[in-house]
Amino acid sequence: MTTTFYRHWRDVPDRIWSWPNFSPAEIACRGTGKLLVNEPALDKLQALRNRLGKPLIVRSAYRSPEHNRAVGGATRSKHLDGAAFDIAMTNHDPVAFEVAAREVGFLGFGFYPRSGFMHVDLGPARQWGERFPPRAVPFVKEAPPSREVLADSRTMKGGGAAGVATLGAAGVEVAQQVLAETQSAVLPLVPYLDTLRWVFIAVALGGIAVTIYARLDDWKRGRR
Repeated sequence: MTTTFYRHWRDVPDRIWSWPNFSPAEIACRGTGKLLVNEPALDKLQALRNRLGKPLIVRSAYRSPEHNRAVGGATRSKHLDGAAFDIAMTNHDPVAFEVAAREVGFLGFGFYPRSGFMHVDLGPARQWGERFPPRAVPFVKEAPPSREVLADSRTMKGGGAAGVATLGAAGVEVAQQVLAETQSAVLPLVPYLDTLRWVFIAVALGGIAVTIYARLDDWKRGRR
């Protein structure tokens, strides 16, 4: 195991720090600022960060003996060797995190759902604590629409019929005027066109009535 001890994390030369997503301050002892650089452990931590593709919030990494005693750590804690990390689950799914951590080579796992973090270390293989409860999926499936499909709704059908009939009536009127002014040979057709125009008008009124009825019916059903 390759380890290097520094009396303070500020003493770590930039040229030897090989873990781009972490800083010496993050890995150093929270109580004293001392740092034991455990290269194999940091390599796995960086590999875990790369695999997950999102930041790891390190709550605790290396602990000096005096700080470990102050926080009530185990006498043989892997934190004393710089080989353990407590990672917040704030931005992680604990199940996916554990799977990824095992894949990169972590062997020891401690679960602390009440405190919101997971402990990982280089081993030996073991685990303790109560696992995190399952989390809800980020996105729930959309509920089926409670309203009619727009293209199939009675309102759209009624409105569409009214629109088509109105355009038809207007078109007939235009045709009637054109024929009356320019086509004397077909003047006998004009009365029939006048009748056709009234048919279109009647259809338009029927469509409007259907639209109004559909809206009132939907309102009564609470479907607006």
